[in-house]
Amino acid sequence: MATNESSGSVVRRILLGSQLRRLRESRGITREAAGYSIRASESKISRMELGRVSFKARDVEDLLTLYGVTDGAEREALLGLAREANVAGWWHSYGDVLPGWFQTYVGLEGAASDISIYEVQFVHGLLQTEGYAHAVIVRGQPKADAAEVERRVSLRMERQKLLFSERAPRLHVVLDEAALHRPYGGETVMRNQLQHLVDISEQPNVTLQVMPFAHGGHAGESGAFTMLRFPESDLRRGLPGAADQRALPGQGGGRGPVRKKHQRLTRQPPQYSRENIRRLPNCTEDADTSDDHDPTVRSHVRLVQ
Repeated sequence: MATNESSGSVVRRILLGSQLRRLRESRGITREAAGYSIRASESKISRMELGRVSFKARDVEDLLTLYGVTDGAEREALLGLAREANVAGWWHSYGDVLPGWFQTYVGLEGAASDISIYEVQFVHGLLQTEGYAHAVIVRGQPKADAAEVERRVSLRMERQKLLFSERAPRLHVVLDEAALHRPYGGETVMRNQLQHLVDISEQPNVTLQVMPFAHGGHAGESGAFTMLRFPESDLRRGLPGAADQRALPGQGGGRGPVRKKHQRLTRQPPQYSRENIRRLPNCTEDADTSDDHDPTVRSHVRLVQ
């Protein structure tokens, strides 16, 4: 599976669209006029500039001519970017269970060099065991038949392979304590899930922290979020004059409010250590599960100050 190549195509598509928009606006050309030049609608130009559709070489050539791009090296660089942007991603084979917007996200996720996450409701998909994922999907898709559920679980397991790939991203996850106490799939499933969190947190590219109930209010009060950052080599490749390009359009160089929020979450003590997760009631087979709903059970969990 050429994960890096196919995932990078999503980044290339967004970057090429951004470049075409910049060129169009610099020439004062409307989307309607641009669409007319390639025998397409204004909405097609909009989708191209947002990186939501693939690119035909002929369309890119005609647009570059319309925008006055005559330098051979610049044209070839952008046409090469268009070719790379059209590489099909592995996730397209899951189109029957994957909405269009999430196909773009999966591609970006696979191309990211850094993934920062805050999750409230359940363990994030990149850290779920197969049994836990099955339980979450069944709960969230009650009308799905067994075959669809298995397809969705398979997709989630496939996404996780990026954590062990040659160009594995740095993953930093902050889980709300509620995600560790909310049961999905029964005691065995939860025990396996908690042990998996302990095990995967030992990976050198994975940082896992827990925001405890005892901390009270914190920076993640508005809910779960994910932030992706990308290698500069991917952002700069094939973009003329983009030596200082460091982020996707709208990424803001990582200085936006989402990044600041995640930084505040990870700086605010106390946090659970790996050993604290091991001490959760359902993490070991010999745990006494008779008092799972007893509030005093939290006395078994020690916080790291």
